[in-house]
This record gives sequence, C-alpha cells and structure tokens, in this order.
Amino acid sequence: MTYADVVIVGAGAAGLSLAYRLCAPDAPVPLSVLLVDAPPGPLRPPPRTWCFWEEPDGEFDAALSASWERLRVRAPDGTATVAVPAPLRYKMLRSDAFAALVGAGLDAATGFRRAEMTVRTVRDAGGGGGEVVGEDARGRRTVVRGRYVFDSRPPRRLPAARTTLLQHFTGWFVHTERPVFDADTADLMDFRTPQPRHGLSFAYVLPLDARSALVEYTEFSREPLEPAAYEQALDHHLGEVLGASPYRVSATEHGVIPMTDGRFPPRAGRSVFRIGTAGGATRPSTGYTFGAVQRQSRSLAAALREGKRPPVHPAYRARSLAMDAVMLRALDTGRVDGAGFFTGLFRSVPAARLLRFLDGSAPLREELLVGLRTPVVPMLRTVAELPFRARRPAPEAPVSSPSPPPPARRGMTTP
Repeated sequence: MTYADVVIVGAGAAGLSLAYRLCAPDAPVPLSVLLVDAPPGPLRPPPRTWCFWEEPDGEFDAALSASWERLRVRAPDGTATVAVPAPLRYKMLRSDAFAALVGAGLDAATGFRRAEMTVRTVRDAGGGGGEVVGEDARGRRTVVRGRYVFDSRPPRRLPAARTTLLQHFTGWFVHTERPVFDADTADLMDFRTPQPRHGLSFAYVLPLDARSALVEYTEFSREPLEPAAYEQALDHHLGEVLGASPYRVSATEHGVIPMTDGRFPPRAGRSVFRIGTAGGATRPSTGYTFGAVQRQSRSLAAALREGKRPPVHPAYRARSLAMDAVMLRALDTGRVDGAGFFTGLFRSVPAARLLRFLDGSAPLREELLVGLRTPVVPMLRTVAELPFRARRPAPEAPVSSPSPPPPARRGMTTP
C-alpha cells in the first residue's frame, strides 16, 4: 500500500493544477503528493483544447497555442459585433502543452510522485483519511491512501436538476490553401448555422494564422448528435459560409459538457473531495471550466499548504448559479431566442464586464447591470416559475470521446 499526504485522482486540468500548486517550493507545510492517472488507453482522455480569459503574462502563457485581443459574435444575418475586452485576452491552451509545462515542474518537485492505475473506488478509509482502490497495468489490486483524496474524474451521473442541457461539439483543426481567417480575432459565436428546433447552435472559430484554425460546430440542446451531423455542419460552415474550400483536416476533437442547475457537492466523504467538473467547476450557462479550476486549485492549495482542512465552498457564488438556472430554463423552454440573447449581450455590454460576468467573477453591481440587458419579461416569468419545479433525476452523464477521422467530403483533402 502507498501513502501520501494528498492523493489526486486524474491528471487532467483539475488534477494537474492542484498538484502544481501544492508542490510550489515555498510551501510553509511540506506535503507529499501522489498523482494517480489511468494507464494509456480508453480511460485516459484524448488531447483537448481549453479556452479562458485573463490578463497578459499569465502563468501558463509559455504553453499557449494562441491568444486574441479581439472577439467577435455574428448574428444569424451575418452582422458582426467586435469586442476588445482589454485588459483581458482570450487564450487557447492545448492539454498536451499544459501537461508538459506543468509536468516539468512537478517531476522536479520534492515529495511528488506519479502512479498509473485503473481506479475502481474512491472512499473514506477506516481509521481516517481517504483510500483509492484499483488495479495496476498488470491487473494486480492496488491500494493508495492519503490524508486527503481529491477525485477529478468526470461524474458518472449528473445531479438531479430542474434543467439539464448539454453543450456538445466537434472541432476540426483545418488548414486552407489560401488566407481565409482573421488571425487577430476569435469568433466566439457565429450563429450563421442552421438552428435546431430545440436549443441553439453556433460555429466557434479560433484562428492560429490566416490559413489555419480550430473550427467547431457546437449545440446547446438535450441530446448529442450522430457523428455525421457534426461533420455535415462543419463542412457547410467551412465551405458555404467561410468560403474555405479546399481545406485539410489535421486533427479532430469532440466534447460533451453538462449545462445543469443541479448541485455538484464538492465533498464525497470526510476526507474525499471532488474537483473539476465533478466538483462544480463548469459554469452552467456557458460550459467554461478552466478559469474556475484555477480558482478552485488555488483555494485548496493555499489551505492545505498552511496545514488547514480543505475548504468546501462552491466554485461559483450562489447568485451566479441562480442566474444560470434562470437562463438555462428560459433557453430550454424557448422563451428566449438563444442567438438573439447572446448577440444582444455582446452588443450592449462592455466586453470586459461581460467576460467577468460569464466567468462568475463580476461584482454584484456589474451582474445587475448585465441582467438589465437580458429580455426582462421572459426572465421574470422564469424566475417566478423555478421555485415550483422539482429537481428530477438526471440520466447517465455523457462521456466525451475522440472523434473518428472525418470522411472525405466536398472541399476537404485528407492529411
């Protein structure tokens, strides 16, 4: 049996971020940290892209794929709203680059260790502390114990909720033969996509240069699509809307992010805690997670490094979650038009204020000012309705998985 002061399950954004901050060399209370990751295979998530906003000279800037000072939202008729959220920048970070940057520091830290195992159970241990039980690469039973255990694995089942939507998407890293993209501007939402009967859809374009970009087709709705539907939507947007044909796809990614007003409890036992999406770090109204993961890991690490128990406060303030619940219900019922809702916010709210609001870090005054820019009547109707809606059990949580290579289509050349 292996023991450490802190055991972290999962080496994604949440697990690596917490380990990184716990192992800083100036800790007043030295800690031993064990990071448990799944062996290479289907349980280990594929490379993925995280985006967030912060000021320049951030701690992970050396690993960024790109960043942008200008953001754009396009209405269904093509009308563009361009925002400059100074001093904030929108940043794109690939998971493999983040793991390499953070891992280099971790592997040099005293008291840090890694282990690979297929985790079966995370629970409180008899006599105190937490326990992780699973099998190693050879199938042998393995037990790891720690004073505290932090589990970052995605939840198997979403919590009971009044509203549960999914943000599901497929993205292609594309290269074009001629300049197509505005390398200085990221398209957060381009609503020139066929809108589904329920929910909303948009294209998300993150240019790396004039001839290459990550282009995603995203929907907010109750159920994911079949793979061919994402491919058709991406091909249409690249070819018909952006005029990017011919293009080559070098990599793909697929994701399903929960958007729910269900409550994700940060504690799973006396000594077992959840972090990341399982610990409520995903913003219900937007799906953004990386920024909240950093706040969550800083708070936990600061307490543990001072010899205190981990705090268990939610990743977002109660009023932010209440506003998210209203927005999700209004969108789910069709009381607000999703494309008009988000386009209107970007047109009428100063960009930096809106990003702070979307991130859950805006002060009360700014949240109220943003709220006044939303459709007041349908929102008030939804506010009045929510207290009378019961929270219903949710289905099995969706699992993100790598997309298969897209088939050759009109305008596309294979790698």
